[in-house]
Amino acid sequence: MRKHWFWFLLVMVAVLLVACSEKDTKEEAADADTTDGETKAVTAEGETIRIGVLASLTGALESYGKQTQRGFDLGIKYATGGTMEVNGKKIEIIYEDTETKPEVAVQKATKLLEDDQVDFLVGSSSSGDTLAVLPLAEEYEKIMVVEPAVADSITGSEFNEYIFRTGRNSSQDAYAAAAAIAGDGVKIATFAPDYSFGWDGVNAFKTAAEKLGAEIVLEEYADPAATDFTSNLQKVMDAKPDYLFVVWAGANSPWNQIADLKIQEKGIKISTGAPDIIALQFMNPLVGMEGFSVYYHTLPQNDVNKWLVEEHQKRFNEVPDLFTPGGMSAAISIVEALKKSDGDADANKLIDVMEGMSFETPKGTMTFREEDHQALQSMYSIRLENQEGVDYPVPVLIRELSPEETAPPVMN
Repeated sequence: MRKHWFWFLLVMVAVLLVACSEKDTKEEAADADTTDGETKAVTAEGETIRIGVLASLTGALESYGKQTQRGFDLGIKYATGGTMEVNGKKIEIIYEDTETKPEVAVQKATKLLEDDQVDFLVGSSSSGDTLAVLPLAEEYEKIMVVEPAVADSITGSEFNEYIFRTGRNSSQDAYAAAAAIAGDGVKIATFAPDYSFGWDGVNAFKTAAEKLGAEIVLEEYADPAATDFTSNLQKVMDAKPDYLFVVWAGANSPWNQIADLKIQEKGIKISTGAPDIIALQFMNPLVGMEGFSVYYHTLPQNDVNKWLVEEHQKRFNEVPDLFTPGGMSAAISIVEALKKSDGDADANKLIDVMEGMSFETPKGTMTFREEDHQALQSMYSIRLENQEGVDYPVPVLIRELSPEETAPPVMN
């Protein structure tokens, strides 16, 4: 009998121990639930916003892609106050090299959308790459901020509602360019690369110049990968225009051959957009030329540009270049949109937020036009001048062209 009582008591003690243990475990679990609740709240707030940036990080447009990359990194830093977060959500940037090949751009964009599950697309350096990717933004219902591709068709015939562009388009360039040289009876020849960037640039310039009374006497297109433009430039000289307006992008620019052929000495004035610093180094023969600029670091006078110039010099020991502020503007636009949406990255909600949205950039205030999501922005009428201590012609401001002056027609 005593044995039975002994085993009974032993079992009861075990039960009590288990009960106490369960109570402690439940109390710990309750405490853990509170902690987990906080953790879950933090996790909910702390979800990662992923941004996929497509850029030409190799190839002919490599310098453009790297400028965009630098600007985008700095733009996220600036817009988030250095936290790299918005509304408690971390921002992750994933860069992909399109190699300036549309088929590669599509592959990389698909990888970003499917494998990396990005919330936004940004890019690209090439209009051809960008046009190839636009349908994916619509298919996957993701906002794509276009920078710096300029083809009018991006926010024109190929537009879809998920596309917003911080980069200027060809028509904005054209209005600025035409204002510099066009007038009644002025004869102008154009020279451009034979693809969408060149076609759209010339078409837009022609429309703007003819409205001002100019006559386009020749439209000459060249292989964008060519290094010898002699035959093309000979046609220009044969046409005997008053001005040669050049639309170009890339390292293989025609400036040396224009100088070698002494086109200006034949009475043909050259006009173009002031390019990036690398290309400006080949434009010494064009000192005195009047044209336009999308950006040069001394032209805009505002706090955002001041921050960009100082931070860029501190980090890279050089000034920002032509497409650096565009990358920064694209980043700022995304962060500002997320602030307004309380961190919600749902594209269909962001469309309403971003349409008509104004935001501050290194070029001053930009506004996404509701009709086509093109950012209206300032441009600059400039003259190329020599400056002491600078080994290339410097774009000097004649006057700032307001966003209203350079607003392109709605073409979608």
